[in-house]
Amino acid sequence: MKYYLIAGEASGDLHASNLMKALLKKDPEADFRFWGGDLMNNVGGVLVKHYKELAFMGLLEVLKNIRSIFKNIEACKKDILNHRPDMIILIDYPGFNLRIAKFAKDNGIKVHYYISPKIWAWKESRIHKIKRNVDEMHVIFPFEVEFYEKKHSFPVNYIGNPLLDAIADRELIDEESFRKKHYLGSLPIIALLPGSRTQEINKILSIMLSVVDTYPNYQFVIAGAPSKSIAFYRPFIGDSNVKLLCHKTYDLLSISKAALVASGTATLETALFKVPQVVCYKTSWLTYKVGMMLVKMEFFSLVNLVMGREVVKELLQDDFNRESLTLALDKILQGNGRSNMLLDYEALHKKLGGVGASDKLASALLK
Repeated sequence: MKYYLIAGEASGDLHASNLMKALLKKDPEADFRFWGGDLMNNVGGVLVKHYKELAFMGLLEVLKNIRSIFKNIEACKKDILNHRPDMIILIDYPGFNLRIAKFAKDNGIKVHYYISPKIWAWKESRIHKIKRNVDEMHVIFPFEVEFYEKKHSFPVNYIGNPLLDAIADRELIDEESFRKKHYLGSLPIIALLPGSRTQEINKILSIMLSVVDTYPNYQFVIAGAPSKSIAFYRPFIGDSNVKLLCHKTYDLLSISKAALVASGTATLETALFKVPQVVCYKTSWLTYKVGMMLVKMEFFSLVNLVMGREVVKELLQDDFNRESLTLALDKILQGNGRSNMLLDYEALHKKLGGVGASDKLASALLK
């Protein structure tokens, strides 16, 4: 079969690549064409455009790049018509993908949506577009089933969370050898995950690094985004002792004592690695103000959303500063704050279910 996949950011690239691997096991002749990233490209097929050319974060950034965005949408539509896939698999990235869903539906192509747009948080009116243009929605959080089926009478396929697969399938490392190879020494590690988009890294990483001198008995290590070069991070690091590891986020988390994490998929990944964390979020003043008027969530992090209560501390916008970050980090490095968070992580893991999401989805698609 011919599959056309569209992933617009790093997390989508990860989940789509694992789905592609699962599909190949069941459909060895699978023909993949996709918008995505390096992980998808490593599986095989034709990469039409890399997600690093698509990722724009925040209202101002989107407005500044609106011509490029619409140019990409038109190029995607043309490519789909030329390729005529048997199905399109859209991975999150709703601003782009919902437009493609309508186009595909109008042209008689089967539309599967994997990883729902967060319409339970904002832009709930998108449910009408989803009902009209998506043949099957495959969701990864238990609360999404209730949202779609009970609130909007739209049946969905709950497959479990693919992060469990990604973490379970990774190659394990020997900590001593890993530390030696990357010159990490013996001090306990505080991992810094400042996101993958240029705009969010610029807003978040400097504040994360502002606490480094407060913790001389720890070493801070930045998890470099797949789409960013080492040179990109050099101005942030300067002549400090902070280390940078690129393409090693899971390995880094597996040996970390604590983490400072930009709000997003990484908060859930960090929790599944049982690493106590502080969640950080900062964007432009206008984007934040508009967002707070539109967003209906009680929490920003996926950990807290899944659990329905505050498990990890969220420092948002003006509350994300050196003083608040230090207080929050102190609480998870030792004592009850740390032990309670680890207990909550166990409950989170059970709530998400077991492994096998990619395999379940592959079977559903082939039906």
